[in-house]
Amino acid sequence: MKLDEFELIYKKNRIEIKNKPKIEARLAEILGKQNVSTEPIDILAYTKDSTLIAFNWTIQGKIAGLPDIITWPETIEHISEILKYANKEKIPVIPYSEGSGVVGGSIPTRGGIILDMKKFNKIIEINDTNLTVTAQAGINGMNLESYLNDKGFTSGHIPQSLYTSSLGGWIAHRAAGQFSTKYGKIEDIIMGMEIILPQGDLINFKPIARASTGPQLDKLFIGGEGTLGIVTKATLKIWPYPEKRILISYSFPTIEDSFEATREILRENVYPAVIRIYDLPETRRHFAEVENAKDRIMTVFICEGNQKLVKVEEEITREKCEKYSGIDCGEHPVEHWFETRFKVTETSSMPTYKLVFDTVEVASLWENAAKIYHNVLEAANKVKGNLLITAHVSHFYANGVGTYFTFGGVPPKGKSDLEFYKECWDSIIKVVLECGGSIGHHHGVGINRAHWMEEEWGLSFKTMKDIKNLLDPNNILNPGKIYDKTWEDSDY
Repeated sequence: MKLDEFELIYKKNRIEIKNKPKIEARLAEILGKQNVSTEPIDILAYTKDSTLIAFNWTIQGKIAGLPDIITWPETIEHISEILKYANKEKIPVIPYSEGSGVVGGSIPTRGGIILDMKKFNKIIEINDTNLTVTAQAGINGMNLESYLNDKGFTSGHIPQSLYTSSLGGWIAHRAAGQFSTKYGKIEDIIMGMEIILPQGDLINFKPIARASTGPQLDKLFIGGEGTLGIVTKATLKIWPYPEKRILISYSFPTIEDSFEATREILRENVYPAVIRIYDLPETRRHFAEVENAKDRIMTVFICEGNQKLVKVEEEITREKCEKYSGIDCGEHPVEHWFETRFKVTETSSMPTYKLVFDTVEVASLWENAAKIYHNVLEAANKVKGNLLITAHVSHFYANGVGTYFTFGGVPPKGKSDLEFYKECWDSIIKVVLECGGSIGHHHGVGINRAHWMEEEWGLSFKTMKDIKNLLDPNNILNPGKIYDKTWEDSDY
């Protein structure tokens, strides 16, 4: 296999590394030869993450990015020494773990060294008194959750990517799990972290319930996508495994009715672990066999926890659903979701049908949620070649929601896959900004959202870039993400 047989997508700003054998030899001194590779088969495995358009490129014989050297560190000293050496030689370093990100966050657009965290996979301690778990950042999500379940606990953080994501990836992308309405998002769950800064210094944020001792700098690294430092260890909140779980589903005449019912449930300080609203096309796709959901909006709930409290949650949830013309659809729709919630084969198979396909998750306050939904559908339907635009809502707050939009189509003649993909993405993002929403809820920035960051944040985006320049003056850590408009690096 020769890597030059593949067409490279992101190449305009790729940094050509000189004297690669010397660099490989130095990394082997630091890590041991067994933890360093320049073999084409290894290089190829790290050319993309799970960004859906990258699957299209793979089928076409193209690769998104091209790293130079793959490393598998085993200790914090390994990581520190890699970063010190990379700073000296000004070589990009891209943290990588499970590779399940969907916005290009770990695509090596500038080349350089892949720092794969998979060997940081140990659970260090469960503390029953404090209800915490401490684990290394490379641990697989399902391995962590299964271990906790066996001990009678749950992390409460159950993303769709649970089997294919890591603790460090959750922190890097400011992730949210499917049960987040009750247990919180990753920033609510993290209590402490160990981080290696771009120049190799180790800092430790001890696990604490709360502090009032100046700005809490640990928050800088949650959502940093490996651009400000590399998380090596974290302490999380955990909960006793729920003793009772109640499954509820209702269908509604309109998405507005469903919004109002769920909003009022949360106003009562009732937080079901799971709430999911499916618009009409998604209800037809997922729940076609449910008679009471025909031509209606399916909404599913899971209430879990203490048996007495869960019964109260169920009572209030049903009361609010019936107030807004909800029809009880029983447990089966929730069981169907629960059984298929980790299934990702449908989306990954789309490129084989020459479809360009993706999901875009955004956030909004309640007052803007319905407007964003309708306006996005209108805008995306105007993109030539787009055949599909649907939505579901899966993350809820007393103040607002996180909404997933799904688009899919065939690029019209004369447009590349990436041009069409960008046009679909931008049609959605533009509407969200116009309506006062946020352009991303929990997948991160990566490449796909980077060129909208200034509009999202205004003048505070300059402060963000100033912090990056202060911590990483040589821009070695995951360059081309968050702060750079990397889509423009492509000829496509």
